[in-house]
Amino acid sequence: MADTGTNIGQEGAVYRSIGGKIWSRLYKDRLIYLLVMPGALYYLIFKILPMIGVVIAFQDYSPFGRLLDNEWVGFAHFARIFEDAEVIRVLWNTLYISFVQILFVFPAPILLSLMLNEVSSSRFKRLVQSILYLPHFISWVVIISIVTLFLKSDGLINKLLESMGVDWVSFLTTPSFFVPIVVLEILWKETGWGTIIFLAALAGLNQDLIEASVIDGANRWRRIWHVVLPSIRSTIVILLILRLGTVLDTGFEQIFLMLNPFNMHVGNVLDTYVYYKGIQQSDYSFSTAVGLFKGIVGMVLVMIANRLAKRFGEEGIY
Repeated sequence: MADTGTNIGQEGAVYRSIGGKIWSRLYKDRLIYLLVMPGALYYLIFKILPMIGVVIAFQDYSPFGRLLDNEWVGFAHFARIFEDAEVIRVLWNTLYISFVQILFVFPAPILLSLMLNEVSSSRFKRLVQSILYLPHFISWVVIISIVTLFLKSDGLINKLLESMGVDWVSFLTTPSFFVPIVVLEILWKETGWGTIIFLAALAGLNQDLIEASVIDGANRWRRIWHVVLPSIRSTIVILLILRLGTVLDTGFEQIFLMLNPFNMHVGNVLDTYVYYKGIQQSDYSFSTAVGLFKGIVGMVLVMIANRLAKRFGEEGIY
């Protein structure tokens, strides 16, 4: 019995010692944790805690009862995703718009960063960066309003076309113009902001390699292709993996503000579809199932892309 008491006392002393070390470390790095706290609270409140509500994807949910008292229907709502022709069309629209964005929007910050990196005047470079960053801070409501003023039937673009003897074009109601306009809006708004990470990566280039390539006679284009791009390849791969994780997330605000009855069949994506089904039609369970399905697909794509990146010699994100 004495030995047992001694062991318990020793274990208690060990636990107190570990706890003391933890609290000592927390107090020592308190400023760092204080700095992290706003971001951590944001993800806790808006990302983690709402995950409790995904249970209604497996229920026949009614907002007039308690959460766990609803009838459980299993995967019935997920089965509807593949049985509903409208969902298939919306899923195709989402994938098409997302991959067009990856094709044109993702490389744009890389190209712009390479051009800015070649600017020798630091003052001019900072001025250009400041101008390019500004659109990021403009809300989509303002941007769509500006685009509407330019592209409406009596807008500036159509007036210029008429002055050149060309008939006016209904840009905002023609379905074939929807995706190009969406892509151009994102390019204007986010390309400058996207250069921040790539410029930071370019700032860490080994200048000895640049000087060696100059001595070897490499021109500017060959230096970019054989020295600069390989040096930031890991950054490009990581950001591409993260982008694939949001391949079904095309941005609700922009698409919603651009939609009208004429382009609905080509512009309605999963984000807006969930809004219409969940909020306007009160089909909460089905819209939650669609949202959960979107998140699972994004997670699977990230895992596949990360494994492929490691297979080709890159670090990946985990």
